Amino acid sequence: MSNAPNTIDLLFEGVIKFKEENFLTYKELFENLKEGQNPHTLFVGCADSRVVPNLITNTLPGELFVVRNIANIVPPYREAEEYLATTSAIEYALEELKVENIIICGHSHCGGCAALYEEEHFFNMPNVKNWLKLIEPVKKQVLSLNPKTKAMRSFLTEQINIERQIVNLFTYPKVKEKYLARTLNLYGWHYIIESGEVYNYDFKRHEFNLLKG
Repeated sequence: MSNAPNTIDLLFEGVIKFKEENFLTYKELFENLKEGQNPHTLFVGCADSRVVPNLITNTLPGELFVVRNIANIVPPYREAEEYLATTSAIEYALEELKVENIIICGHSHCGGCAALYEEEHFFNMPNVKNWLKLIEPVKKQVLSLNPKTKAMRSFLTEQINIERQIVNLFTYPKVKEKYLARTLNLYGWHYIIESGEVYNYDFKRHEFNLLKG
């Protein structure tokens, strides 16, 4: 039998280390945050464990209001009797928190985007299959471009998906008006896991450009 600690033990140890070491570094910050949050940015990202918003953006607790789901999808706005988690979170960020910025962050090697082309992945995941129907138009657009390789197909899917979610943001109340009035900034990011690079969407040129100092 292996003597290696199981994963939950590692998490327990991490919690203790946080309280005894890391927490103390930001003790004053957390003391202030008990009064409430005032994040400047809504970060809509993929639920992928390799994408860590605060790490990527070098931000502290309280700066980002984070929404994560499979394939960083922004469903078109609608009111409904069922439970709309992502829509509700975006609505809250806009109406209650009044964020200044919204970032839609996709990433390389996205399993959700790849699953669009691999129907067998959905055999035991009916809810995932239904969720990804929201980005079927992305798949159709990519295939119309006739990518020559699987890698190019993935790259195009990830970036076009980010564009599609930005379009969906404009269906939310007041977003278009605030964006045109320059009181709300919208960004699309493509994060490359293996290099740490982030490409930012250019609304005028409809292309992604590397963020660099």
